[in-house]
Amino acid sequence: MRILRRNLTAYGFLCAALFCFTVFAWYPMVREFVLSFQRTDLINPPEWVGLDNFKAAVADPAFGEAWLNTVEFTVLALLCGYAAPFAVALVLNELRHARAYLRFVVYLPVMLPPIVAVLLFRWFYDPGPGLFNQILDFLHLPTLAWLDSSSTALVSLVIVSTWMNMGSATLIYLAALQNIPPELYEAAELDGAGILKRIRHVTIPQTRLILLLMLMLQIVATMQVFIEPYMLTGGGPENATVSVAYLMYQFAFSQMNYGQAGALGMMLMLALLVFAAVQLRTTREDQA
Repeated sequence: MRILRRNLTAYGFLCAALFCFTVFAWYPMVREFVLSFQRTDLINPPEWVGLDNFKAAVADPAFGEAWLNTVEFTVLALLCGYAAPFAVALVLNELRHARAYLRFVVYLPVMLPPIVAVLLFRWFYDPGPGLFNQILDFLHLPTLAWLDSSSTALVSLVIVSTWMNMGSATLIYLAALQNIPPELYEAAELDGAGILKRIRHVTIPQTRLILLLMLMLQIVATMQVFIEPYMLTGGGPENATVSVAYLMYQFAFSQMNYGQAGALGMMLMLALLVFAAVQLRTTREDQA
């Protein structure tokens, strides 16, 4: 009886999780798939249009720019947001004092609502009293039009995204580092390995699976960037920060073309599924 009661409790929690996934994840994906083949205003009966929504999305003038901007954002975010958390985790792992406090400081940006963090950076980037230009002016360096120049706008969004999200990755890397047997480091030190060689020959091989997993998760997340361009630049200047997700929003809520937005969403989902499948297969082959 006790085992049955324990299993019922477990299945109860499982059903609640499945319900949330069904309502907030799986149903929207199925609904988006259906919408991508329809022309509808969500009020009148929909009209099936086949692949017309896909053709219209591809023919949109911002389509190519959105994909290029999204890929560029992803690459820049990987250069900053993939290496930086691992480096911070390495430093935290070596500390013997104030480790808990520093973990809290690193994770603090994740605890802020994304909209609050973005609005904070909007003030940082302000061309007048903004913090970053004030610092540049104090150092007698030329100030920048952070969000108003097509050459700096996308990089500015990458900085915001990295600051907001690096806390979670840092703690995951730190947990992986603390699971590495200390005997491996001791053996490396006895062999005369310096800190860089220990990282290369001990740390990275021991955390390789976590690194590959985080690489996949970060690419999937950054390819769906929306909040930063929506709140900070509105896709400008000159479409320099229009992302695929932001273009979907424009299709749906500015042009009221829900089918075209669904078609673009299906393209993005298909691209991410292909990448995830290739990544998982590569990881599995390396393990074999």
